[in-house]
Amino acid sequence: MIGGGIVGLSGAMALGQQRPTAKILVLEKENRLAPHQTSHNSGVIHSGIYYKPGSLKAKFCREGNRSLVEFCQQHQVNYEICGKVIVATRPEELPLLHQLYQRGLDNQIPVEQISASAVQEIEPHVQCLAGLKVSSTGIVNYHQVCQKYAELIQTQGSEIRFQSRVEKIQQTPSGLVLETSQGEISTRFMINCAGLQSDRLARLSSVKPPAQIVPFRGEYYELIPEKRHLVKTLIYPVPNPNFPFLGVHFTRMIDGSIHAGPNAVLSLKREGYKKTDFNLKDTLETLTYPGFWRLAFKYAEDGIAEIIRSLSKSAFVQSLQQLIPEIQGSDLVPTAAGVRAQALKRDGQLVEDFLLVEQPRILHVCNAPSPAATASLEIGREIARKIDQLEV
Repeated sequence: MIGGGIVGLSGAMALGQQRPTAKILVLEKENRLAPHQTSHNSGVIHSGIYYKPGSLKAKFCREGNRSLVEFCQQHQVNYEICGKVIVATRPEELPLLHQLYQRGLDNQIPVEQISASAVQEIEPHVQCLAGLKVSSTGIVNYHQVCQKYAELIQTQGSEIRFQSRVEKIQQTPSGLVLETSQGEISTRFMINCAGLQSDRLARLSSVKPPAQIVPFRGEYYELIPEKRHLVKTLIYPVPNPNFPFLGVHFTRMIDGSIHAGPNAVLSLKREGYKKTDFNLKDTLETLTYPGFWRLAFKYAEDGIAEIIRSLSKSAFVQSLQQLIPEIQGSDLVPTAAGVRAQALKRDGQLVEDFLLVEQPRILHVCNAPSPAATASLEIGREIARKIDQLEV
């Protein structure tokens, strides 16, 4: 298993449960668990309301919401099902809000249409025209979830090895040989859950993935403690159907802090969490990829708005004031950003669903951004099922 994030750990755990006598090794190139997407996400247990009915995202998120909550209850991981509101603040958003309500029903999500006054009973400081109440949304610390996954993996007799970067993959008559930064490893199967590096790892195994990872950084602010009372649960805008991101919103974290964001800007480093982070190889890969430019031209206006929000705190604050008008710039301080590993096709189309690519003895998880953390147990079970098929 390549990758010690939440998807790789869940996959290793599911394989260990399914194959108690198997020897499973998790390789993580960093010196700690879940160092990238998992430890830099919003901490939301998503409901599954946004995703195309019938997609893996819709199915795995809905089922993963339940299975993750059960896991947290069983293993004493702190979580809370606090619910969220999605609100329309302009008349032109009302039809979109209704469409989202219908999608929630199609995805079998507990969702309720509520009036502006009903929204204010939940979130007194929000100004809107109408809203949706999504009761199954929750919050959790996903790094703590990963720590529990890792404990269970090791209890099963499997191993997690840190600072182990895969540098070469060779097919042999009996399996695979991986050359890593800590030496050579022979294995029957390999599962690629490398997140931000997943497409590169696929190419190492002589597979040309149908999409390339393009990193988008999401930047956040945090409400100062004196202003945390302005947000009780989670507050989201109606997503722009012409833009592939959800828009800035308010998220109460499991530690009680309130995060506001994210925007979505191109990251010039795949694992770059600061505006100044830069990697020449990563940047050139993105800027020489035809799919990036097709995406950029398609969403030029929205992309420019995201860049402005990145460079201007006042522009960021104005977006937040559409939800809570009394928010002021002095109420917000910068906090940690995240980077989304978004798979992008050469024609400029985003890969909207989870993407699993098979080859003999290898399974590549080539697109697993949000809601992969929520869906991690279900993705892990799917990985175990796919390995059974590969073995036949």
